[in-house]
Amino acid sequence: MEFAVAHREEQGLTVVKISGEIDVFTSPRLRELLLEIIDTGAAHLVVDLGEVTFLDSTGLGVLVGIYHRLRARDGSMSFMGVNDRVRRVFHVTQLTKIFVLHHSLEDAIAAHEAAQSGEATGNSRTAS
Repeated sequence: MEFAVAHREEQGLTVVKISGEIDVFTSPRLRELLLEIIDTGAAHLVVDLGEVTFLDSTGLGVLVGIYHRLRARDGSMSFMGVNDRVRRVFHVTQLTKIFVLHHSLEDAIAAHEAAQSGEATGNSRTAS
């Protein structure tokens, strides 16, 4: 499967679909594309990893960097469609402590709406 990144807007979120391998060769392109998406105003990303076949430490570094950039702008980033192989990488590296992994886009939208609602009432919460 060839590396590809596509994105769309969905109920206040930017859904970023990544396909193929995220590794030392594709990570610079992934970083560039995610920065372009953020620079056009996207603040809340849901990254669909359903078609990612491999994820290495370089790719994780890109995702962590983008996460921190979004948090500094009061944004958010979560993940959906994570297969068992990629989920294992998140668990082994303990990134599940900072990244939220959703089962579906509907779950991601519901969590985002709940977080926005909490902020509107002054009850800011962080999912883990």
